[in-house]
Amino acid sequence: MLRRRQTVARSAPTASEHGRRVATTRAGIYTRGASISAGLLEGSGTSMEVQIFGMKKNADTRKALRFFAERRVRTHFVDLLERAMSDGELERFIQRFGVDALVDRDSRRYEELGLRTANVSAGRWVDRLIAEPALLRMPLVRRLGQPPDITVGPAEHTWQTWVK
Repeated sequence: MLRRRQTVARSAPTASEHGRRVATTRAGIYTRGASISAGLLEGSGTSMEVQIFGMKKNADTRKALRFFAERRVRTHFVDLLERAMSDGELERFIQRFGVDALVDRDSRRYEELGLRTANVSAGRWVDRLIAEPALLRMPLVRRLGQPPDITVGPAEHTWQTWVK
């Protein structure tokens, strides 16, 4: 005799056909796995997201990624060695801080290109910074959502105010 399986509407996902329960919040949101965002978890009041522009091998960029990961803030990381920053995105940082604040004059790449003695106009810096991301002061962090904000370099005090 064959048994027919009954379909029962379940309020939470199960781990197998045996009906074992899996970890969920009271609202029925699955809490295990990479698809859950920090803002959906119970007890978490933030749904903040940040976008970090930098290079993986840069120590300050890694510090920023670790800072936001420890606080469970969703991050969108853009590695500038793999994907160049758009003109409009770079212009947003230049309008707020100016070219001088974005250029890392202490970097090794700045020395290698001989820019200490060169006299480069502000208009040429945009093209140069897009072509040579190692000249940028890392990380460039942009808070998404309301109110939007941006920082250049390691700015943990500012990031702390965002997270609160």
